[in-house]
Amino acid sequence: MKIYIAGKITGDPYYKAKFARAAADIADAGHTPINPAMQPEGMSNADYMRISFAQLDSADAVAFLPDWADSKGARIEHLLVEYTGKPMYDIKCARLMVLPESLEARDDDKR
Repeated sequence: MKIYIAGKITGDPYYKAKFARAAADIADAGHTPINPAMQPEGMSNADYMRISFAQLDSADAVAFLPDWADSKGARIEHLLVEYTGKPMYDIKCARLMVLPESLEARDDDKR
């Protein structure tokens, strides 16, 4: 499953590490992370949002970091995800994130 990561970027000096940690956890769970924090420097916020919308559109689901509501862009992404009905997950702590599909796979391994 391709999972887009949504959260606060603007104004967070540690956003790259936060998104990288979430991406690593998603990959460790057997999914493909789509990390909007890995973009070229120097574009406008509108340019970043256009790129993010394309990434979000190609994702199967969206994982929202705890600070997503503090981000204008992530709030717009949340509205779009709600409108389209794409599955979404709240990540309370990136290191503790487990998606339902991961639990099912673990149960299958036990059988």
